Amino acid sequence: MIQIVLATTNSAKVKEFVGILGETAEIVVFGDLPPVVEDGETLIENAFKKARSAADNLGCIALADDSGLFVDALGGRPGVHSARFAGPDSNDAANRSKLFSMLEGISDRTAHFETVLCLCAPGAAFEDALYFEGRCEGHLSGQERGSNGFGYDPMFVPLEGDGRTFGEMTPDEKSELSHRSRAISKLKDFLVDRVD
Repeated sequence: MIQIVLATTNSAKVKEFVGILGETAEIVVFGDLPPVVEDGETLIENAFKKARSAADNLGCIALADDSGLFVDALGGRPGVHSARFAGPDSNDAANRSKLFSMLEGISDRTAHFETVLCLCAPGAAFEDALYFEGRCEGHLSGQERGSNGFGYDPMFVPLEGDGRTFGEMTPDEKSELSHRSRAISKLKDFLVDRVD
């Protein structure tokens, strides 16, 4: 079985990776990696920075992701700044509150989530890393609904769903539709092809 070092401390993300990769790969998580300044202008830049940092520190191939919520009426914001939308030390609730306040009086609530995974070897250049992308279209609800998931899940209604937010879905239900699960599934296909 292939072993993949995952550079994240987010337990919900870890569960999503483990749930999809299943028996394809063994996920290893190191919680004491040095923090990475996510100052890239794109998700792919930040994913690379995190994966490269983990790979260099651990001396092995590492996997990292970066995700963002892109709201059409706000010109794509919060986008790459989704995790720190309300400030450098903000939490999920503060980020959602700021987004709701910015959308007051705006009828267009269309948005999408994007995820970029980066698989990177120690010392690898940006163009030598491998990238897997996932996207989920939808819109934002008028109020928070549900307590599952994390981030903007209680306000995001996926287009292909049944009208519930990600926050109202079970992890398995969300995994059927989410941007991250789609990116992880591409990674899984890549790994399966390599083993075969």
